Formats: sequence, C-alpha cells, structure tokens
Amino acid sequence: MTTSTTQSPPRPSPDRYLELIAGDGERLAVVAEGHLDDPVPPCPGWDVAEVVRHTGSVYHHKVACIRLGRRPEEGEWQQSPPEGADLLDWYRDALAGILTELSERKPDSPAYSWYPPEQDVAFWQRRMAQESVVHRVDAESASGQVTPADDELAVDGIDEVLDVFLRYGYSDNDVAADPDLDITRHAGRSVLVRTGPYAWHVAVASGEPEQIVLSREGGPAQATISGEPSELLLWLWGRRPDGAVSIAGDPGAAAALRDLLSIATQ
Repeated sequence: MTTSTTQSPPRPSPDRYLELIAGDGERLAVVAEGHLDDPVPPCPGWDVAEVVRHTGSVYHHKVACIRLGRRPEEGEWQQSPPEGADLLDWYRDALAGILTELSERKPDSPAYSWYPPEQDVAFWQRRMAQESVVHRVDAESASGQVTPADDELAVDGIDEVLDVFLRYGYSDNDVAADPDLDITRHAGRSVLVRTGPYAWHVAVASGEPEQIVLSREGGPAQATISGEPSELLLWLWGRRPDGAVSIAGDPGAAAALRDLLSIATQ
C-alpha cells in the first residue's frame, strides 16, 4: 500500500488542457521539421523522428482507450505511419484526432485508463497535456532551443509524476514479478520537492513491504529539491541535469528519488 495526504494543487481547466495539448503538440511538429535525424540528448538512442513517431502512437493509443473502454490490444491502434506516408503529416493527424476525442466528450465521460482511481476522459486530458509538453521539450532539445513548460501545467505535472507515477507505480511492490520494483535499497530516504508555494514530501518508509508515502506539505527531509516549475518538472522526468534545480542536504537522497523515478516513468 502507498499513501498520500492533503490536497493537490489546482489542475488547469479542461479547456486549458486542450489549448496546451494543441500548442505543445504543434510546436513539436514545427521544431521537428528538417531535424528528424538529429539525436535527442535526454533520450539516448532516440532521434527526433522517434519522438514524433512515439508521440503520434501515444495519441492514437489514447483515442483507442477512450473509444474501446478497455486496454487496446496489439494492432488496435497505429504505432507508425503507413508505408509511404509522411511522418509529420501522420503525426499531425494523430494530434488532431486526440484533440477531437478529448474535446467532444465531457471530462467525466467514462474512459479506460491504467490508473484505477481515474477512469474518465479528464485523466487523459491531463495525461496528454503532460505527454505533449515533455516530448515537445525532447524535440526542442535536439537543437538546444528548449522553451519552458507553462507554469500552471508544470505544477500540475509535478503533482502527477510524484503521485500517479511514483507513489502509485510502486503501490503493489511485487518484486517477485518485477525486481525493479524492489525499493528496499532506499528505505528510510526522504525528500522534499518544492516550487513556489507548493511542496511534496516523499518518503520511502520501512515496513513489510516498503511503501512510498507522499504528502503535499512541508516537513523535515534528508534533501530538498527546489526550482522553477518547468525546470523541476523536467528534472523529475529526467530531461534536465541536476544543475537545473537546487539540491540541498543529502545528495544521496536526491539520487535515490531520481533512481526511483527513472523506473516509475519508463
């Protein structure tokens, strides 16, 4: 079991999520033009073309999640453009498709997601806004022209990655099935993540099994990681170096958080 306490920061409105998906999604396509073969430094082994293909595939997959009401099976969504199709045209069609799907349904309309507490379209509005901004940054990083994430979206994204990916991602802690979920090496570690008025206290508690305890308030911790919302969000997603944020206290505790996140966000 994992636990979280206190209230999350306010989320952007549904309309704002759609605006951000459209803006970041189109920006990804624009910066990709003429740079498809360029490597993407934060994602070793990827070039810009793979960022475009991956993001387009994600958009197609989420449309299938919403329409089918269940987890799509292999072959039920487009993972790559058809043979002979232009990659960027295919991607822009995928972007238009997810925007249409998310805008034509009410946020509380039912939709399959991999996160049991939120089985509705609102989950995918949030998730696709976060997906779009991170991969937009990936595409920009190929030419070194990274622009920041929207502040409101970044704060929301910090909350999402720490709660939905980190806390929930280790909730079963089934190390027999997946040894990467064994967090005993970090038992007793605690980190405070802070930006502006918002704070998240993350602790790996000892017990049987170990659990990640998340609270959205201050408190003593072995390390404090702080920064501007965009830089902090991108650091948590492994897109920015340690120098992009401020790390105070035990560097080992900060490294433990990065280690846990590197698995939770795969």
